[in-house]
Amino acid sequence: MAVYSSLLAPGLHKEPSFIDLLLHPVREWFDAIEVRDAQLARWLCRMIPAQCPFERDIKLFGHTLVHIPPMCKLNPLYEQFVGLRFRALCFLADECGEDVSAYC
Repeated sequence: MAVYSSLLAPGLHKEPSFIDLLLHPVREWFDAIEVRDAQLARWLCRMIPAQCPFERDIKLFGHTLVHIPPMCKLNPLYEQFVGLRFRALCFLADECGEDVSAYC
């Protein structure tokens, strides 16, 4: 039951799915990663995109035919990747004094 309570958002009473239970330790592991190396931080900022790379507008003669929505939210670890990238950017900016605009 302790695992269930940590998986539920406040006010929600839904039982977590099997996938949520399976991915919970992985999510906690990602959230616990501390970025303390500039080289690792730069690599993370290059590897984890600032925005969803799958979102596209298909155009023909300047007119949008189809909009492909961002699919990153379908990734069950999306929030953890975004958080890890943010921690890497903060480390580079705050601890290393680097200009992080190249990663944005």
